Amino acid sequence: MIKKIVQLLFFLGLGFFFIWLSVKDLNPEDVEIIKNSVTGILNPKSLFFIVLSLLCGAIAHYFRALRNILLIDPLGYKVRKITAFYSVMTCYLANLAIPRLGEVLRCTFLQRYDKVPFQKSIGTVVVERAFDFLIFILLLILIIFMNKGLLSDWIINKEKEITLGGWLEEIWAALWGMKYLILGVLVGIVAVLLIYIHIKKKNATVKTNKKQSKIVVFIKNIVMGLWQGLISIKDLKQPYLFIIYTVAIWLFYFLGTFLCFFAFDFLQPLGPMPAFVVLVAGSIGFMATQGGLGAYPLVVAGILVLYNVDYAQGLAAGWIGWSAQTLMILIVGLAVLILASFLKVEDRTVISD
Repeated sequence: MIKKIVQLLFFLGLGFFFIWLSVKDLNPEDVEIIKNSVTGILNPKSLFFIVLSLLCGAIAHYFRALRNILLIDPLGYKVRKITAFYSVMTCYLANLAIPRLGEVLRCTFLQRYDKVPFQKSIGTVVVERAFDFLIFILLLILIIFMNKGLLSDWIINKEKEITLGGWLEEIWAALWGMKYLILGVLVGIVAVLLIYIHIKKKNATVKTNKKQSKIVVFIKNIVMGLWQGLISIKDLKQPYLFIIYTVAIWLFYFLGTFLCFFAFDFLQPLGPMPAFVVLVAGSIGFMATQGGLGAYPLVVAGILVLYNVDYAQGLAAGWIGWSAQTLMILIVGLAVLILASFLKVEDRTVISD
């Protein structure tokens, strides 16, 4: 419990640090621009696009729930679509409060209502996270490649007129100059690891104990369940459907971001590419702090500056987008908690072969 509290305070503190970082250099004119940007969306047209954006986000979460069902299915457990969706929204709601608590509650939810063992469903969640992280890395590389000219000319030090492209070239030149040293260090690390593994195996002794304690059995079940969840991806009955759901998740994430652009007069002319970059780069903000607090608006403002959007306007758009997404999770998440109390506990969950 103490560890969770420390994590919460750390991520909240980091979020408030990013808030301070984003507003510390604002002048009265910037503050006025932010006020005008906020009041500028208080009209039916802008609110309509924001609602559409949030609807796309909710649909993406629903596809995430469908994808999770595909991962659990090979384990021999049948999960209802409504239960899967409720568990996903419970996860997002809980993560707003305490980091990684949502993943635990998500699996607890499935165990409570559809009898999926916790240790097995947590393995599927790990698979999902790892797969999504891989997709994120690929998309990040893609946006860098598609915007390399724009990023290379991005000035990161006005006094010395250093661009991002020039800075990266200097780093590459320095690393290339130390290539033999780096190679030697890597070889040394690998050698140490191999020696350690060899000694570990040599000194290992096989011990059998027919009367295993309850703790040993419990830990063994946890490890085996987690492993089964992790390898469930290789036993997918509908692998193509898994890919379709993954594409649908990111597609609706993108549509949600792009539609939100139409709520702002200064973002409408930009087109889909900046929205795609904001989606991918903005994900870093959500990874950095609790629920993206402070970090997400700062990242969005920094990205939009590259497309000649005023920093203050970009910051306002980032905060409005973040607030809308957070509000959607709060509303839908709380509604799910209420509706879940009326959800019937499924008695027959194991699929017969």
